[in-house]
Amino acid sequence: MKRREFLASIMAAGVAAAGMGRVGASDAAPSWRALPRWRGFNLLEKFYRNERFREQDFQWISDWGFDFVRLPMDYQQWTDANAPANLDEAVLEHVDEAVDLGERYGVHVSLNLHNAPGFTVNAAIDHDLNLWEDTEAQEQFAYQWETLARRYRGIPPERVSFNLVNEPANVDEETYLNAVMGAIEAIREADPNHLIITDGLAWGRDPLEAAEDLRLAQSTRGYSPMGLSHYRATWVSGADTYPTPVWPALELNGRLFGPQRPDWNDPIVLEGPFDAPTQLRVRVRQVSNHSRLVIRANGETILEHSFEPGPGEGEWEEVIHAEEWDIYQNIYNRDYTADVPAGTQRLELIAEEGDWMTLSELGLRPEDNGSEHVLTLPAQDFEQPEERVVQYHPEQPGQPFTGPGMMDRDWLAREFDPWRELAQSGMGVHVGEWGAHRYTPHDVVLRWAEDQLAVWQEAGVGWALWNLRGSFGIMDSGREDVDYEEFHGHQLDRAFLELLRRY
Repeated sequence: MKRREFLASIMAAGVAAAGMGRVGASDAAPSWRALPRWRGFNLLEKFYRNERFREQDFQWISDWGFDFVRLPMDYQQWTDANAPANLDEAVLEHVDEAVDLGERYGVHVSLNLHNAPGFTVNAAIDHDLNLWEDTEAQEQFAYQWETLARRYRGIPPERVSFNLVNEPANVDEETYLNAVMGAIEAIREADPNHLIITDGLAWGRDPLEAAEDLRLAQSTRGYSPMGLSHYRATWVSGADTYPTPVWPALELNGRLFGPQRPDWNDPIVLEGPFDAPTQLRVRVRQVSNHSRLVIRANGETILEHSFEPGPGEGEWEEVIHAEEWDIYQNIYNRDYTADVPAGTQRLELIAEEGDWMTLSELGLRPEDNGSEHVLTLPAQDFEQPEERVVQYHPEQPGQPFTGPGMMDRDWLAREFDPWRELAQSGMGVHVGEWGAHRYTPHDVVLRWAEDQLAVWQEAGVGWALWNLRGSFGIMDSGREDVDYEEFHGHQLDRAFLELLRRY
């Protein structure tokens, strides 16, 4: 059947099914219209490596009450680079073993091509072909899925699903569909009952509009905000400059524009009361060309500092020369302090001269308290700042800052709204990856994770943590602020595990 005819037939079937109503996951086998609330982990034995999947992982996952694993795999581990039709049977048998282990321990296995012919989100991997543009790559992609679909023909969707390609990025829906239609056709020809899951577009963030007509369940991600989930992740450009995450947090633009952009020359404002004398700490990250920072308390200047980035050594940490403008935009990453008098009601921070500067952190330490309240400024967008008036509540140390742009459980729920609506409309939805890298403070991870889990539970949607073992996981994460439990030769994050088990 030609691709156009196949798409037409699938769309016709989708229209016929649209009036059937939503089927509860407990009432029927898993389908594109109703995924169970599967919960579990990604297992990375074929994630740009070639290891066998571990039975012990499946046993622990099952013993702890979870029922799902996603296997993000690199097709090159079993494919001859010079003859892509030649597949290594011994390596594919490792995948067979995972499918068998899933059956043995009551764990659903979702197969995913993280590295597919002509595409991966891993910037370190080069491809000669482009999945979105080259027919040869699309044919190889279809051949990979045909092989897996025939290999597991007859295995019901309770046990196995097919997650096409990880996080399609920088591609529109029409181009994506053209690239994957051959694979969808091959899977369905091998077994019409196979369950196919598509990641959303834009790295899994945006639902695929045609998924219903194509009878595809959908997978999204749980990495928002990136400044928290990928703090100091070496594979993310700029992650080493993110401020230390907090949660809940204010998404506040920390870029102060000077009078060179008069319409954008607005202050950051903190409204008190400051009942006790308070030390203010301001971390200046980067300064462009020239800028003068002025801080006022109730209109009176309490700090004034001029910045003149240039070559050589200085109060900056790193010299950056912007050749296109022949100016310096040095990284300071340095703290400056001022004393806020008792009784202050309003603090203003403004760039009164020059181009721009970025602030990454504000700290307030009341004299009668001793502990510092820290406001991180994760967003440093080069655009006109929205309202930046923050209320300071020193008597509420757990939540001392509130204001526009608050990121909390309600914010996560709003971020998830498109996927919640999709699930409520009668389409299978799952969060295929989520978690936070090991440098994010553990207490922050736990608060943020619980808010994510609560949102997904309320929506009736399942999830898979990235990963079981490793920097996002519950074992051997390498976090330095965790009281680990020795567990069969591994370091177990018991607090994180028990949080996951509650949801």
